[in-house]
Amino acid sequence: MLNRRHLRVKVMQTLYAYLQSEGSDYKKQEKNLLSSVDKVYEMYIGLLALINDVVQYAEIDAEDRANKHLPSAEDLNPNLKILDNLFIKMLLESDEYIQAIKKYKVSWDFDPELARSLFATLKASPEYKEYLETEGHTLHDDKEIIKFIFKKVILKSELAQNALEEKHINWQVDHDVLKAMIAKTLKNFDDVNGDAKLAQISSNWVEDREFIIDLFHKTLANEASFKEMIAGKTKNWEADRIAMMDTLIMKMALAELIYFSSIPVKVTINEYLEIAKEFSTPKSNVFINGILDKILEDLQSQNKIRKYGRGLI
Repeated sequence: MLNRRHLRVKVMQTLYAYLQSEGSDYKKQEKNLLSSVDKVYEMYIGLLALINDVVQYAEIDAEDRANKHLPSAEDLNPNLKILDNLFIKMLLESDEYIQAIKKYKVSWDFDPELARSLFATLKASPEYKEYLETEGHTLHDDKEIIKFIFKKVILKSELAQNALEEKHINWQVDHDVLKAMIAKTLKNFDDVNGDAKLAQISSNWVEDREFIIDLFHKTLANEASFKEMIAGKTKNWEADRIAMMDTLIMKMALAELIYFSSIPVKVTINEYLEIAKEFSTPKSNVFINGILDKILEDLQSQNKIRKYGRGLI
């Protein structure tokens, strides 16, 4: 699921797009922000659908083998154990999954070679052969082969990586979140309680939605004053030498420091330094840390940093 750092990144990406595009519609970008979060969930459903496509390809493969000019005995009697995979059965019976497939109109038909290629890789693996040779079904074993399909077949396939990037423009940024959501789904599916709960987009979307909208608004509404604060501490730097991403990260941090009373100062600083490490220049986090420390000292002396609640000072 998306944690607060991931959500901050979504806000940062939206703000960057807004500031880069002259005359961009403010409300449209707000919708784009929410859409970027929803796209992560859509891609999660797409990954589950792709796993299912690989599993279901066993039937197509069996038909192709049976229709060969000179089929062998094995071609005529293939082991189709995977078609009865308990995880897949639970998934296909999940109302959440069914509704999501309908909502997002999920399909991998744009790349008909994908499922065939992935199943061929699966079929050639020792892990799949061992799975087929094991008698009966347990949910644990069936989840293990699904985990193998996802981690060692789909994520290792160059063809799949290309398809995932085509399907989801932020695949490289979001893939760790999506991997965690698939792992959470495998953990959620429980044969003891008969549960088949899909992963959620965040731990508390009502609060997180409010957080990202508020962060987006507060950063933009106070951009001029934040720019002035930063300029006051970077007098020895030429404006064009400061990366735009660095400036944006500092503006977002300032919005949090001043207007988000429930978020500790240290949490805000640490989060944006980590984001800088990933999305800006190699030395950006050191530069940003130095500038924010100076501005923070001024803000605290002016009593503009007000944090409430236990442990927030």
